[in-house]
Amino acid sequence: MASPTPELLFERPNFMRVYKDGTVERFIGTEIVPASTNPTTGVRSKDAVFDQETGVSARIYIPKTTANAIDNMKLKLPLLVYFHGGGFCIETAVSPMYHHHLNSLAAEANVVVVSVDYRRAPEHPLPAAYDDSWAAIKWAASHSKGGGPEVWLNEFVDFDRVFFAGDSAGANIAHHMGIRVGSENPDGFKLVGIALIHPYFGGKEPIGGERDNAPGKARGDKLWLFACPTSRGLDDPLFNPGKDPNISKIGCGKVLVCVAEKDMLRDRGWYYKEELVKSGWGGVVEVMEAEGENHVFHLFNPTCDNSVAMLKRLAAFMN
Repeated sequence: MASPTPELLFERPNFMRVYKDGTVERFIGTEIVPASTNPTTGVRSKDAVFDQETGVSARIYIPKTTANAIDNMKLKLPLLVYFHGGGFCIETAVSPMYHHHLNSLAAEANVVVVSVDYRRAPEHPLPAAYDDSWAAIKWAASHSKGGGPEVWLNEFVDFDRVFFAGDSAGANIAHHMGIRVGSENPDGFKLVGIALIHPYFGGKEPIGGERDNAPGKARGDKLWLFACPTSRGLDDPLFNPGKDPNISKIGCGKVLVCVAEKDMLRDRGWYYKEELVKSGWGGVVEVMEAEGENHVFHLFNPTCDNSVAMLKRLAAFMN
């Protein structure tokens, strides 16, 4: 007699299916690529576990310029701490498209990258991803005096030039890590700027194009509530930065928000800029909009004109 089919708990077609017995099926974002030396850019990468208790790791990238340095002590580069997207549920720091993107960004911007492989929902619901991301930041900062466990960070990073960035859910994480830096003022580094690419924010009341796309907004809202079962709802400050009394504490002097014209999250990016300006935060926030493009287009089509333009803008932002 065949076993009964497990009862569904959550389903998003072509994305993920979760059953009540705890089984999780991810339909995308499951491929991995090993760390290596990229033959085109010369960027080197390797993986490092930074939390022995949880086993959470990061992939580190260093550009070709570090390999050619005569005196490593003279070659200090900006550090980018990157948080991947995927609705807090799919993709990893070792997914092929993130590996490719950060190889390209490290080469273009001439920066060291720490790409955080945080734990994902539903096995590890939020705030696990936030906790892991903060642990990664503190681990990176522990190298600021040159005595940390990772040689590349000791030798090549200028901890007075640190940036955070992420796409989609990763942009959400980057924003909240920026607030935490401003609130806690940790030692060991200076956060210069944050780049938010197609940030995954929301809210109870629809704005802009959301009013004409109720099914799309409902999918985004449902995913948030699933990934963060302890959430206070759609106006939770973790999801709706406009409801966060701490938004003005973001601990850097400049923010770049990248949005895409056809992305349902486009208006949330513009709304974020408005709220950040209104909050009294004293920095500079800019928005770059890609015409005719959809959500995280740069990961799926990295050689198109808009992707190249965004890569160059991100590189300029960090230099």
